[in-house]
Amino acid sequence: MLYTLCFDFGNTRKKVAVFEGPEMKEAITLPDDATETVKLLIAQFSPAKSILSSVIDHNPAIEELLQSATKFHKLNHHTKVPFTKPVGKPETIGADRLALSAAAVHYYPTSNNLMIGLGTCVTYNFINKYHEFIGGGISPGLEMRLKSLNYYTAKLPLVKADSNVPLIGYDTTTNITSGVVLGMAKEIDGFIEAYRERYRNFNVLLTGGDIVYLASHIKNKIFADPDLIFKGLYAISEVNNP
Repeated sequence: MLYTLCFDFGNTRKKVAVFEGPEMKEAITLPDDATETVKLLIAQFSPAKSILSSVIDHNPAIEELLQSATKFHKLNHHTKVPFTKPVGKPETIGADRLALSAAAVHYYPTSNNLMIGLGTCVTYNFINKYHEFIGGGISPGLEMRLKSLNYYTAKLPLVKADSNVPLIGYDTTTNITSGVVLGMAKEIDGFIEAYRERYRNFNVLLTGGDIVYLASHIKNKIFADPDLIFKGLYAISEVNNP
């Protein structure tokens, strides 16, 4: 069985998922984007294919390394995807949003889909049942909100995220986690309701590292899958690396 390495370089974390055929075997958080780090992965898995989604200025040498050792594809606005993109400025669509849209089309091809990515930023991405990427929205992510309260005030502490938060905070820490975590959950529910008023029936696909803090507080029906972006990257790789 052939191995595929799917790299996702976000603003907060650099990760790679290992696929054996179409089955995802594991996800690994990388310490950095050094060539030695990638060489170790290549030595361990001997991948036939690789794909990179990056929203940061990563080490360009790893592209050359992956190109020499595997059938490599870098996700960008020229990538073949199973959906149409806005004609305005398709090059401005983030690689992570392209991967989420590809996953939605692959797993739910006959439905309208709202993909919500919970990373450094919260991204709302809507693709209809005709496989047209409509667009969406971007707002600050969980960690960004927590850090901003500390940075822009004189006395508020930097608080760690938590999923177990009270509606009514009883000290500074719980006041912050209540406001930020429950506030984000209400924001997400509000967006879902606004989309529902316009489109009625659609799937809500929730993904990203902050699922663990937010999923239980969202009232609307969702499909929570922390690996959705990797599954989208694999689907894209199969199209662009046949």
